[in-house]
Amino acid sequence: MVVAALCAVTASAQEPGGWTLGPRLSIYTNTGDTVLGVGAVGRYRFDNNWRLEPSVTALLHKGCSIDFSCDAHYVFDLGVVRVYPAAGIVANDIGKWAAGLNLGGGIDFNVANVVELTAALKWQAMLDDVRSNPVVLSIGANFCF
Repeated sequence: MVVAALCAVTASAQEPGGWTLGPRLSIYTNTGDTVLGVGAVGRYRFDNNWRLEPSVTALLHKGCSIDFSCDAHYVFDLGVVRVYPAAGIVANDIGKWAAGLNLGGGIDFNVANVVELTAALKWQAMLDDVRSNPVVLSIGANFCF
């Protein structure tokens, strides 16, 4: 039934105004210990190149914490594959609450008209002086609406 429901949706993530939603698995490095993150991401495409990506991630380590991010992507569409640089803002409580900037990029692969696989790498430049700046590697799948 889930496959039938996914096949019934005809909108594409590449169309302006299109939403995608999906799960994401992340690894946060440069935090003292490597931290695993499990979360959800949404994407909204404004036009053929610009999109916005808000996300929330639960960080699974001692004292469990959370990461809120919102990034802007400029997408270079190469057909089945899309690459993008990303910049945005982040707030998380790895140790204590702090805000910062995200800088990075990623790649998306079409699997079907309504499903894409994604991988991203970003550096979180935190604006406090207490901790190191995490480097985050993420993989996930997005479902298009």
